[in-house]
Amino acid sequence: MRRDVVRHLKGAYAIGERRACHAKGFHRSSQRYCSRRDPQTELRVRLRDLAASRVRYGYRRLRVLLRREGWTVNAKRVYRLYSEEGLTIRTKVPRRKRAWRYRVGRPGATAPNEIWAKDFVADQLFDGRPIRILAVLDAHTRVALSIAPRVSFRAFDVVQELDRLARERGRPKTLKVDNGPEFSGRMLDQRAHLNGVEIDFSRPGKPTNNAHIEAFNSRLRAECLNASWFLSLADARVRLETWRREYNEERPHGSLRNLTPRAFAEQAPHAREVA
Repeated sequence: MRRDVVRHLKGAYAIGERRACHAKGFHRSSQRYCSRRDPQTELRVRLRDLAASRVRYGYRRLRVLLRREGWTVNAKRVYRLYSEEGLTIRTKVPRRKRAWRYRVGRPGATAPNEIWAKDFVADQLFDGRPIRILAVLDAHTRVALSIAPRVSFRAFDVVQELDRLARERGRPKTLKVDNGPEFSGRMLDQRAHLNGVEIDFSRPGKPTNNAHIEAFNSRLRAECLNASWFLSLADARVRLETWRREYNEERPHGSLRNLTPRAFAEQAPHAREVA
């Protein structure tokens, strides 16, 4: 900052460096000092490449990827380079306008396949045709079990997708869903009752009751849907499946100690995960 002021004084008042430094009480040795610090060009290039391919990753998650590749860097260095390269993501978070208290929630999942959370995400193809995406998540391992796009979903389609997952993994103990018509209808309720699966509905207007799937949907929206143009429903299936595998096998997850959901699932006892 002081160097900028000295340069401004020299240009604006046509004075020498000595007088400009004296006016600001700034030593000329500091003005002329040239840093000998390593510019770390290779690390900067790799950091920019990672940030360009994963546009919604912050510096902490990018640091995990760098360390996986063998870079010995701490969070402070990554943050400094991240800021100097102009890679900072600014997300506007609205402030709460009303007082609130933490509610005693339902017990969380303690093992794989104990609780599945599911919800719908709306999107559209390149020509404006709407599609709906059914996302199913294991609440304990955070493994994305399914991201299935269709033009529209009926209760039968939801049950069919859950039956497919159950054949691969076994049935969960609980399904956490909202109060949409595809979930609250008679077909899903009957199928869950026959298979001994409990359906846990969120309270109306309380998305935090199913926070895992809400957080997953926001990452899906930011990292895949907003960054992709789907040419057709088949193209959407391919792209969503590619992102699902990257999420499960490559993306570090902060709540899992920066492990991927797949790596965390492999450490869990009696894990039966399918990529």
